[in-house]
Amino acid sequence: MIAMQVARIIGRYMVFLNLTDEDLLDLDTAVDVMEDLADDLESLDKQFLRELVDAFPVVALEFSGEAQQVVRDIPHSFYLEETLAADDPVRLAELEALRDARDEEESLAEAETRKAAALNLVADADPPTN
Repeated sequence: MIAMQVARIIGRYMVFLNLTDEDLLDLDTAVDVMEDLADDLESLDKQFLRELVDAFPVVALEFSGEAQQVVRDIPHSFYLEETLAADDPVRLAELEALRDARDEEESLAEAETRKAAALNLVADADPPTN
């Protein structure tokens, strides 16, 4: 129960830090605050950290759009699974492979988005021929 409440608080905090307009929030301050949060999360009791990691996907459902993804990604963003697996080299290797695959997938998706945007620019620049 307490893990859900803490996950909700951290989720709101992260949504604010990640999605607030740069004109309203100093980026250096946001990074400093996230680094402090990372240190605090890493120092949590491992059993509670496990409960907290498991709570983020559930709490994420309370958010919508990009905020939901921010909350769902908190364990990934802060390497929390890796923190929990610190004493298990096999699990760490597995997590590294999963992270690499996810990063590759995200890179491919970003490349497709850039390609589609470039094609749209070209299509918009070409006047219709009659």
